[in-house]
Amino acid sequence: MKEKEDFLFTNGVIGYPLLFVLLIWIVFWIEIRLDISFNEFGVYPRTIKGIRGVIFSPLIHANLKHLWSNTLPLLLLSTALFYFYKKNAWKVLLWGILCTGILTWILGRPANHIGVSGVIYMLFGFLFFKGILSKYYRLMALSFVVVFIYGGMMWYILPIEKEISWEGHLSGLLVGTLFAIIFKRNIQLKKKYEWEEDDYNEEEDEFLKHFDENGNFIEEREQVVIDPYEFMLNSTGDENIEIRYEEE
Repeated sequence: MKEKEDFLFTNGVIGYPLLFVLLIWIVFWIEIRLDISFNEFGVYPRTIKGIRGVIFSPLIHANLKHLWSNTLPLLLLSTALFYFYKKNAWKVLLWGILCTGILTWILGRPANHIGVSGVIYMLFGFLFFKGILSKYYRLMALSFVVVFIYGGMMWYILPIEKEISWEGHLSGLLVGTLFAIIFKRNIQLKKKYEWEEDDYNEEEDEFLKHFDENGNFIEEREQVVIDPYEFMLNSTGDENIEIRYEEE
């Protein structure tokens, strides 16, 4: 697969992240409109009832500030995911939501853990470490951009604020890092030349045949010796050739 086909902008690159963000805002609008709270549908660790939050908690936010602080990072990081890793994007996103929620359910404090920030940390971990591990200049550049913009988030995987679910952040980062290791790179980032193939044979290479063992160029020309009699014979197809000499 060619590189230009791997990094191709499609409607889904921006469309899917926008739909995800829109869904989160719609859920928050419903809460405001009906004057209700969905906080009880968050992840409540180590309870049967609380495990439903694995699915619902990314859609629930405590207030407008909480929602707004998650909107832009989610939009940018998920867009980068669908552009640079489009073939693994859905697997990373869907499995990332599930695994981050489950790990939060295992590690978290007894409280309702809500918000999409755990998914954001998962995307951050995947994009950063996957780019570094790929050793490919575009993906490595993405890693540096991600860490430059959102590197400050790393502080919030520690229990520095009581109201913040640092367990969800830590779970997301761990899951994203794990995905960066286990998900194989399924794009051909570098063109494979003929001499890089497994069945390549130097002795059959037409180009290398023009060089001797010391690397000196050899100009090979076939020496063709033409017999005049045979040439005339082949040209006329008649062995009885009469040659006349006329005097002027």
